[in-house]
Amino acid sequence: MLKKRLFIAALAAFGLAGCNQHSASPAQPKEVLPAAGEIGSRLPDFSVKDLQGHEISSDDLRGKVVLVDFWATWCQPCKKEMPGYQQLLDRYGVQGLVVIGFKFDTMQDSEDPVRFAHKIGVHYPLAIASEELKQRFGGIEGLPTTIVYDRGGLLRQKIVGFEYTNVVESELRPLLSEGIERVPR
Repeated sequence: MLKKRLFIAALAAFGLAGCNQHSASPAQPKEVLPAAGEIGSRLPDFSVKDLQGHEISSDDLRGKVVLVDFWATWCQPCKKEMPGYQQLLDRYGVQGLVVIGFKFDTMQDSEDPVRFAHKIGVHYPLAIASEELKQRFGGIEGLPTTIVYDRGGLLRQKIVGFEYTNVVESELRPLLSEGIERVPR
């Protein structure tokens, strides 16, 4: 009799265990998007005025390879890196490369940022990196930080700290050859 009760209890427990199950078909995996600032994440939406008063918008960057440089006037590695990015823009701008510099304002500038850029030969657009903008790019851990997006707006490379121009260029070349469209001068 005890065996019969245990058998019935076991069947009931087994039967109830299946009551909370969903359909027998496998669950569809949810698409997991990388967090902002991670490889594979999307170029964030933004619209800012550069230091000359011109509008810079992520909408204007669609279909282009975008190099975003976070920098500061007091950052010596930034001062060394930025002219190389200007050279890359001069060389590859016709192939759809865009370079934008976002200036950190967490410390007082060592000099006027426009004068600073002019002195080191940088002419690409420069804007202030607000806290909100930094977060849209996933937060910035150090300076300089260089972030490269492909023509589809996907983050393909993120470099925290100084990197030689030729290394960045070797990463850019394949992205520039994907879906080349000549940009009128």
